[in-house]
Amino acid sequence: MNTKIVFFDIDGTLVSFSTHKIPESTKQAVHELRQKGVKVYIATGRPMAFIDNLDGLEYDGMVTTTGAYCVDGKGKTIHYKSIPHEDIERVVRHHLLHPEEAYPIFFVCSDGVYMSKSSDEVREVVQLLNLEMPEMMPIEQVLGRDVLQVISFFKKEDEAHIMSEYMPGSTSTRWHPYFTDIIAKGESKSTGIDCVLRHEGINLNESMAFGDGGNDLDMLRHVAYGVAMGNACNEVKTVADYVTDTVDNDGILKALQYLDLVCS
Repeated sequence: MNTKIVFFDIDGTLVSFSTHKIPESTKQAVHELRQKGVKVYIATGRPMAFIDNLDGLEYDGMVTTTGAYCVDGKGKTIHYKSIPHEDIERVVRHHLLHPEEAYPIFFVCSDGVYMSKSSDEVREVVQLLNLEMPEMMPIEQVLGRDVLQVISFFKKEDEAHIMSEYMPGSTSTRWHPYFTDIIAKGESKSTGIDCVLRHEGINLNESMAFGDGGNDLDMLRHVAYGVAMGNACNEVKTVADYVTDTVDNDGILKALQYLDLVCS
């Protein structure tokens, strides 16, 4: 393979859910990859404000908020697409008119992340991802703001109705049973990757990606070679070209060695 760029998911791929850290073997492997001239980009569902766990990892840019906001290594914006204001207005209006049906929401805005309400599920997810709890804000105050992503804590069985009724201009990508990441329709990690490839002047057939969750499915299908972590869900493993070991058992290093991209 003539791999010139590799995209890495964060949670469950680069970063362990148990230690909340990147294994030293991964840092060394990524360093060696870049020493050989291969570009390394982060590709995550996390918004920029939640990316605080890369712990000195070397990289050349980021695909964040599941592809809606991409930057290069100098912080230059490669791609930016917010959710239609009409979708946000419908959600806010429904929550205000029917408070008994209101579910917790994180609004990822251009000036920060705000939370409409908390719950046991929210607290569990914040602990799982080792995050700080976002600032609480009355839901009506999000109106008129530029919202890149909505992290909504509703059940999977309610997803089809909520999306079609209130957010028809948006796309839902779920990788956890408690919540889903919602971004503008047409956006995904794969569309973010295409923007990066154009920016870097690299062909799709020279790309590779590593992932473990539901929001990595389209990315692993899209790139020339997709690698699933050993801790990935079965659906992700099915679409991958190769399944490596778990994040906690040097999965990234082992895959890059198997593919003759690093030696150490």
